[in-house]
Amino acid sequence: MTYQEAYDKLAAYDQTHVLQFYDTLTDSQKEELLAQIEATDLEVIRGLAHKEDTLKGTVTPLNAMEIDEINESRAHFTEMGLNAIKEGKIGAVLLAGGMGTRLGSDDPKGMYNIGITKELYIFECLIRNLLDVVKQADAWIPLFIMTSEKNNDATVSFLKEHDFFGYNAQYVAFFKQEMAPATDYEGRIYMEDRHRIATSPNGNGGWFISMERCGMLEIVKKCGVEWLNVFAVDNVLQRIADPCFVGAVLEKGCAVGAKVVRKNAPDEKVGVVCLADGHPSIVEYYELTEEMMNTKNEKGEPAYNFGVILNYLFREKDLEELLEKKLPLHIVEKKIPYMDKDGNFVKPEAPNGYKFENLVLDLIRELDSCLPYEVVRNYEFAPIKNKTGVDSVDSARGLLKENGVEL
Repeated sequence: MTYQEAYDKLAAYDQTHVLQFYDTLTDSQKEELLAQIEATDLEVIRGLAHKEDTLKGTVTPLNAMEIDEINESRAHFTEMGLNAIKEGKIGAVLLAGGMGTRLGSDDPKGMYNIGITKELYIFECLIRNLLDVVKQADAWIPLFIMTSEKNNDATVSFLKEHDFFGYNAQYVAFFKQEMAPATDYEGRIYMEDRHRIATSPNGNGGWFISMERCGMLEIVKKCGVEWLNVFAVDNVLQRIADPCFVGAVLEKGCAVGAKVVRKNAPDEKVGVVCLADGHPSIVEYYELTEEMMNTKNEKGEPAYNFGVILNYLFREKDLEELLEKKLPLHIVEKKIPYMDKDGNFVKPEAPNGYKFENLVLDLIRELDSCLPYEVVRNYEFAPIKNKTGVDSVDSARGLLKENGVEL
């Protein structure tokens, strides 16, 4: 991208201040800034003109396929799932764009070592779980790893250095998540340096459009993949391309499957699969009203009792159709470090602007059916979000030990 092309793009959104210090930059810094302007989706800024609530329509419960029901048909579901894997119809997508900042690390989150007496990395745990299925099916599963602009090089180097922890490198492909600019309350883009726009990833719902823009769909087509199991980097116990889960979704003919766990409390901070005006959706924990938390199902149990764990199975052709639609934009108030007009770096102590995201729930809301699929919490849910306390390195270690993993 040339300077004039960058200027014209910014001018269309009234953001030419991004080039304020251009003449003071080195040649390499100029190239970096122009490349970032070219790669950044500025259209999201227009979303400020029509901020909307995320939860729409009349919300009602959506029953999950519970463990007892799953166990009754486990052999049948598993056979169906294994056949789909052997036929090359299943791919896996690891969302690994985050950093380990909250864990006290400057590295990508997946590189965090949770071992005690030996090295055991988050990436290693996930790949081991996927290898279990590879061995069971005697077939490799295409693995797409989403990185970010900030952690791509470190992630790729780390996994190559560790020989992908035994995974066949021919079945691994990397792609970068799209970035969105961060702005002040008036929609003016923040700069984090004289040659760097302040940006953030476009949300966990932006993974498929990021795949498409990075050319990953060519690999999907070539491999014959029809379903994509997308999962987050921070749950070290989750089962990926789980044959029983795959088979259950196929058997029920649903457009998407969502692994869920029973909530440990009515107000646990997890989203819940529901129906909104009859369409599958997710109600976030902060949107659950007191009335909803007290609603009972026909068994007398809480109706909104199953929390999502960010492990979904999507039909790929449906996702391609959604590329033609404009998904809702979530505008999130955040503390955004920035450079002021004099070139001084400022780290705010209170929220000072917006970040822009698409969420997985937006993809689900566009589909006609969803199967919430219950898994055993202590066997498949060990999220690592904090260094200590709830959903932490400590709690994940305890659950790994419980499941026989040597630390």
